[in-house]
Amino acid sequence: MSKKVFLCKKIVTNNNEDLVLENHAVVVVDGIIQQITEEGNIDLSTADKVYNFKNLVLIPGFVQTHVHLCQTLFRGLADDLELLDWLQKRIFPYENAHDKKSLQASARLGIYELQKSGTTTILDMGTLNHQEVVFEELISSGMRGFSGNCMIDINELYPEFKINTAENLALSYSLAKQFHNSSNGKIKYGFAPRFVLSCSEELLKETFLMLKDFEGSLFHTHSSENKNEIQEVRKMHGMENIEYFNHIGVLSDRTILAHGIHVNEKEIEYLKKSSTRISHCPSSNLKLASGIANIPRYLNERISVSLGADGAPCNNNLNIFTEMRLAALIQKPIHGPTIMDAKTVFKLATIEGAKALNLEMEIGSIEVGKNADFVFLDLNDPTLSLSSDNDKIYSNIVYSASRENIKHVFINAVPVVENSESTIYNGEELTGVGKEELSNLLGRV
Repeated sequence: MSKKVFLCKKIVTNNNEDLVLENHAVVVVDGIIQQITEEGNIDLSTADKVYNFKNLVLIPGFVQTHVHLCQTLFRGLADDLELLDWLQKRIFPYENAHDKKSLQASARLGIYELQKSGTTTILDMGTLNHQEVVFEELISSGMRGFSGNCMIDINELYPEFKINTAENLALSYSLAKQFHNSSNGKIKYGFAPRFVLSCSEELLKETFLMLKDFEGSLFHTHSSENKNEIQEVRKMHGMENIEYFNHIGVLSDRTILAHGIHVNEKEIEYLKKSSTRISHCPSSNLKLASGIANIPRYLNERISVSLGADGAPCNNNLNIFTEMRLAALIQKPIHGPTIMDAKTVFKLATIEGAKALNLEMEIGSIEVGKNADFVFLDLNDPTLSLSSDNDKIYSNIVYSASRENIKHVFINAVPVVENSESTIYNGEELTGVGKEELSNLLGRV
């Protein structure tokens, strides 16, 4: 048994009462929160390790529900394009050129950035080939999350980048058997058909049926991101994107749709009735000129919304602070200044992300019985609000703070970032290897 005590200046519990506790301690036993109490109530002599973070603020680890680790290596190589051109001219050729070494470098770069900016849980969409490399890297990094090989059996944009339906299904099932609930349950499988334009109806339906064999797995795809995409979906199926998903029966509380920008009233009803989740990716949606999802409407309708950075080549960073700030700001000119307040947005990046992944009993808040996925922030900075009002802490985090304010990150009480530096990776080494592997990859395109 390992007992750790964390002494904190403040704890943003994110619980049902939204308590912000001052001068409290958190007791963690074997990675699980056992007690949250005033500092004076703890006998520190019984702890195996005491972390004195009495100048820092403890928040839950951030949850991102749509990322592409396989694309981190392509940062800056696909700028100023709309979605279908971006896929055809850059992303599909680059992903197709991955070998195991370049994919490993890309996954490492992505995980390094995510952890250093406080993200402790992800839903990752993998790539078509060598997906086991991504799982191996997730496990060795200590990350919590879902991933799955990207499934493509139709590809008019880049025909070389696909495999037949039966092989797609067999590969996904095999990978799920191997990696679902690995890393002591931290890693789960997310079945990942790319999007309607690259998937046959058989592939989508059969993939969804696989969920029943893997409790806790997810169905993760893109939807309703771009007007040209929607137009092509209409040509293929004679209906809108989410309408088509409803028609073939793949909407559920285990389905996460990235983006959800261009939807109609009927589709909103389908999302509500099925409890399908929407992953909002504001940076990506702006950079690809895809549009602005009506997130306030979704929240009004009690449709699950969470946040994701998407991939590095359509963002160009994986920083949740950027996503939180943009998620709030882009709605205000449309809906008014009071919409998407800081506390609401903070919850989208934490407990709502946990709910989207059906992990709300395990992560997303600082509560007894949950996993010790912790981020410690230094908010004692003249560039932040000087107010000591606990309600203003959300404003500081969403509108003013950045990854530079992160000092320590823990997953299951194991440090992955200490004193703002990764305990898993050497940044200089990652850069050197990444440059070499990118050069090799571009030579294969």
